[in-house]
Amino acid sequence: MLRVGLSGGIGSGKSTAARRLVERGAVLIDSDVIAREVVALGTPGLAQVVDRFGRDVLTASGELDRPALGRLVFGDTGAREALNAIVHPLVLAETQRQMDRAATGSVVLHDIPLLVELGRTVDYHLVVIVDAPEDVRLQRLVTDRGMSQEDARSRIAAQASDEQRRAAADVLLPNVESVEALQERVDALWRNRIRPYADNLAAERRVRRPDHVSLTGPDPSWAVTGARLVGRIETQLARAGLGDRVVAVDHIGSTSVPGLAAKDVIDLQVGVRALDDALTDDFAAGLLAAGFTGRRGPETDTVHPFAPDPEQWRKVFFGSADPGRVVNVHVRAAASEGARTALLLRDWWRANAGERDAYAAMKAEMARQHPGADGATRKDYTDAKEPWIAAALLRARAWAAETGWTAPVPPEDR
Repeated sequence: MLRVGLSGGIGSGKSTAARRLVERGAVLIDSDVIAREVVALGTPGLAQVVDRFGRDVLTASGELDRPALGRLVFGDTGAREALNAIVHPLVLAETQRQMDRAATGSVVLHDIPLLVELGRTVDYHLVVIVDAPEDVRLQRLVTDRGMSQEDARSRIAAQASDEQRRAAADVLLPNVESVEALQERVDALWRNRIRPYADNLAAERRVRRPDHVSLTGPDPSWAVTGARLVGRIETQLARAGLGDRVVAVDHIGSTSVPGLAAKDVIDLQVGVRALDDALTDDFAAGLLAAGFTGRRGPETDTVHPFAPDPEQWRKVFFGSADPGRVVNVHVRAAASEGARTALLLRDWWRANAGERDAYAAMKAEMARQHPGADGATRKDYTDAKEPWIAAALLRARAWAAETGWTAPVPPEDR
């Protein structure tokens, strides 16, 4: 199934987007509904809340008095954390039960207000954030929900910032206009990204960049996207039982270098203890849970004279199933020369603006000479860069020797 996490600040219009996605065919799991159910009359959850906050949070009939509880927690960080410690585990357990019941091939929409605050970005194939400026949301809360200015500001302040939500978003849905405008954006998202993404996952089909070479950027969002996808892969491979086999996951390639123009393609490297780890069904399942599929290889990258053993350059390749974002995942033995070289070039270009700019100029010229037009010519650009890369790599290795650079090693492997 395709797991979509939907969130947004209070007053953003998230519920409107959720209703529209359900109309299009998504299966809804609503955290707000679950949060009410786990503290309903007679539940263990309600008993825990009363034990912590007292009977003043109950109505005359013994049900939870939500406004009273809200007044206690929204202005008190400690009280809010105590409430979350009670409710969140109960909500998480019920959410997982509902997720497990969803049919294979379905689009499961998890409407979760605290997605960002709880660090849940890594749980979904796609995170959709409904976005509206704070002043717009404040006005909606006062006008549409009858809140006081003070109460509305308190509730907004208790949530993640706009910047944090935007960093978590694979898709940002602006909502400052009409309901109809938001619905049109949701319809386009379903048609152009969500439904094709679900189909690609079901078919285990990856997307690839267009045959034509197009350099863009530099784009600061590449680094944010790379970090988000790294976290997603790390989490899903660990949940697949491969945490002890994965040494590191890194953003590599041109989009990992600030200030460098590139194809709008994110390249990631998964360093494993042995390349055979990438050939197991568990590994493929873990990457599929993160949105990556289409395993190819083992295959051999360009072999360089300083490490003539082809085994040092072997890798297994996966790609993103998300039609809205082309991502290449290169799986290499962490101790191999291929893995080390990918990290060395990235760090060398980050540290040496002159070399970075020379690389950018070469890429622009190669893109002009070899723009690609079809399947037969799409690799010409990559092949044409190889002699320059081979010479640059010698300079990078000299820089590594001079500076003492070594490939980053996780603390547990030092």
